[in-house]
Amino acid sequence: MGMQIQHTEVLVVGAGPTGLALAVDLARSGVAALVVERSGSLFPGSRGKGLQPRTLEVLDDLGVYEEVRAAGAPYPVGMVWQDGVRAGEHRMFDDVAPDEGAPYAGPWMVPQWRTQEILAARLAELGGEIAFGREVTGVEQDPEGVTVTFAAGAPVRARYAVAADGGRSTVRRALGIGMTGESVDPSPMLVADLRIAGLDRDNWHVFPPADGAGFLAICPLAGTEDFQAVAQFPEGVEPDLSLEGIRAVVAARSHIAPADVTQVRWASDFRPRAAMADRFRDGRVFLAGDSAHVHSPAGGQGLNTSIQDAYNLGWKLAAVLRGGARESLLDSYEEERLPVAAAMLGLSTRIHRGEARRGAATRQLGLGYRDRALAVETRAGLAEEALRAGDRAPDGIRGGVRLFEEFRGTHWTLLTIGAAAAGAAGSDLPDLSGLPGLGAVRTVRIPSYEAYGDGVFLIRPDGYVGWAGASAEGLASFAAAFTA
Repeated sequence: MGMQIQHTEVLVVGAGPTGLALAVDLARSGVAALVVERSGSLFPGSRGKGLQPRTLEVLDDLGVYEEVRAAGAPYPVGMVWQDGVRAGEHRMFDDVAPDEGAPYAGPWMVPQWRTQEILAARLAELGGEIAFGREVTGVEQDPEGVTVTFAAGAPVRARYAVAADGGRSTVRRALGIGMTGESVDPSPMLVADLRIAGLDRDNWHVFPPADGAGFLAICPLAGTEDFQAVAQFPEGVEPDLSLEGIRAVVAARSHIAPADVTQVRWASDFRPRAAMADRFRDGRVFLAGDSAHVHSPAGGQGLNTSIQDAYNLGWKLAAVLRGGARESLLDSYEEERLPVAAAMLGLSTRIHRGEARRGAATRQLGLGYRDRALAVETRAGLAEEALRAGDRAPDGIRGGVRLFEEFRGTHWTLLTIGAAAAGAAGSDLPDLSGLPGLGAVRTVRIPSYEAYGDGVFLIRPDGYVGWAGASAEGLASFAAAFTA
């Protein structure tokens, strides 16, 4: 080709929230990762604007929560309009009070473009790199690595590659991985970021369908002067994305005058669809985010499931590339994430069709990996509601120790609680820090805490319980399984 091949450890294709979150996670573990993006800049739209509580926990661990908090706001109360008159309030999500184990109770609204800016800044802070204008044209792999070619610029050779390049993923298609799914709704949809004069920013304005037209919803975007407008159209109608076309839709379905829509900052159309890749891994290439699963936007599950894909995969790639873990650890990515993605696809579809509410499941705090290879529960006779291996490890403060502060970072945490902690002198716990597959292990002891129950818990770098027991018996065998 006449061009020198560029080398990196992990090539991440796509600079959306998924790819950036993965690159941040890898960078903080010291893994060299290059993010390539087909476009000339970050995505400019607000599309995935809702960050669920579990995703906020992930972003907290990645070191960007304060920036996300400052950039957003809670979801506003919906205001239903009828014939230009306020007809009543509508709450998009059930109110939930924060508790000790789950400090982030409800979703937080941040335009997608701003979330990406925050993650990109964090990546730059960690020394990471984004290469824009790099359109993938080919993917080849062998037992030692992956070579990706581009329409412009030198090929890149990597140990592993991750497709985070969206629902029309070029990488997925190059690998020949199918995408199985269904239309959620045949009605075309328009989504646009608008400037609108004279419309209050205290409410999410909802205009129900009338006269054969679809609904219109206009939501103020926190931290900006913009509103996100979503409009539904009859089957077969192609939305007009121009300023005049959007003005006409807004004026026809609301009391807002055409001239009050002063600017279209970004606009797109789509047809709600639910689809999932037939597999999430092909050799040394992994699929994450929309390249692996495409959701209806209802319920705000797509972006959140995608960021959590990255969070699951990041520590595992780092463990193999930096921690000396067995390469087979990477098999657990598909084993754990594919069922979760399937469940969230189903939930999004049911919410879109009015068959489910935006309740506890949408917050994603109950998602986990029970009965998977990396979840070993050795305690017997647990109550139905008890925390088990594979579950998300709750936050909390006991004995002056805040658990999320102890979990923060790329290490495993050996947590002993209650009677197990009281009796756990240093010699009673196995020394896990020397095992190549685990890397750093932090030991924490706290008094009894009902969210866990007394016992010994090994917490993964992504905040899930990997192993749980009444004592440390058997823990060393679990840890040794990671050793290459």
